[in-house]
Amino acid sequence: MKLLKRMIILLIVIAIAVAGFFIKQGYDLYSQAIQKMSIEDKIQQIKANENYSTYEELPKDYINAVIAVEDKRFFKHCGIDFISITRAILIDIKEMDFKEGGSTITQQLAKNVYFTQEKKFTRKIAEVFMAMEFEKNCSKEEIFEMYVNTSYFGDGYYCVKDASQGYFDKLPMNMNLYECTLLAGIPNAPSVYAPTKNPELARQRQGQVVRKMIKQGYLSKEEASKIILVNE
Repeated sequence: MKLLKRMIILLIVIAIAVAGFFIKQGYDLYSQAIQKMSIEDKIQQIKANENYSTYEELPKDYINAVIAVEDKRFFKHCGIDFISITRAILIDIKEMDFKEGGSTITQQLAKNVYFTQEKKFTRKIAEVFMAMEFEKNCSKEEIFEMYVNTSYFGDGYYCVKDASQGYFDKLPMNMNLYECTLLAGIPNAPSVYAPTKNPELARQRQGQVVRKMIKQGYLSKEEASKIILVNE
């Protein structure tokens, strides 16, 4: 019994040491990034884009669609969604692979503008520190608009305005519900869901967006049926 307790204590100590190592690595990566460009300068750089769209210029349906599919607790968390992170960790352990990230919109913004897209544990930790930095300096609305202005939508479109004009020949504010739900699903995997590349996969992804909007109360089934066939 004593041996078992000692082994458990040893495993706990090892786990804490490993966690501490990765947290230190992630913090160092965050520190290096913030030293190269401060959060204030980065925000100015993002907003200086001539095709930048403000939160007020985005359709409510598009905002709801992005939040539904990417980060349903966006307006409630502090930049880190511990519920999603826990779920992602459990899935990764089960699959024995780093597939789920549990990233919030704020973390994805941090990744878009400060880090690479490569899936590394230290980068995920660095994202957490950077996300908290964005949350301290920006409103939720600013974070959201910067996210959609730095996301890749496929076909060479690197912001929501470029994508709406490129795919639909209209400004973001003029997108209808069909277009909002289609565009909201693309950044998850632009090379897969770009409608010009894989229209069927783009439609399937749009269906996922719509179903999540229904589940979270943004759309009724009747409203959804007007834009896409939603299977139960």
